[in-house]
Amino acid sequence: MRIISGQYKGKKILSPIDRETRPLKDLTKESIFNIIKHSNLIKINIENSNILDLFSGVGSFGLECLSRGALKVVFCENYKNALNVLKKNILNLNLEKQTEIIEKNIFDKNSFDNVNDKFEIIFIDPPFKEKKLLDLMEHIIKLRLLKENGILIIHRHKKEKDLFPKDFTLIIEKSYGISKVIFGN
Repeated sequence: MRIISGQYKGKKILSPIDRETRPLKDLTKESIFNIIKHSNLIKINIENSNILDLFSGVGSFGLECLSRGALKVVFCENYKNALNVLKKNILNLNLEKQTEIIEKNIFDKNSFDNVNDKFEIIFIDPPFKEKKLLDLMEHIIKLRLLKENGILIIHRHKKEKDLFPKDFTLIIEKSYGISKVIFGN
């Protein structure tokens, strides 16, 4: 895995050492960033944005955002093996000052208690077997973590049929082997 574009273009990202973590493929990541940059329906600029990266794994999405000029990324991950690699990736790129890591189960009601930021982009990349996404999205809405006109990106298997909060509007759904669903409120 590598950083695709920006300040850290070409820098390697350490991969997980086991099969419990499913890293975001470069092609999928590049597709997501192309949609963000080129869609007429999305009014978000990654530069100077705050990003919330849920189920971060080794941090591929959030680190790519920082390389492209994001101000800050808050990573949420509680799987120890992935956390260790995430921390090494942040150190290797010298991005400690622009990152924060929440080491909690994000389904716990108090997992976002210390988050004082609002986010332009919230990226959710759960294990494909995860079924509680609606609860998580409703919690995000209740806490007002997403800025007005912000986007919520959900990386799911193309066959997955999830329910989504009524407060959100489906903007784009593209399929590049794995579906990316992008919502704006």
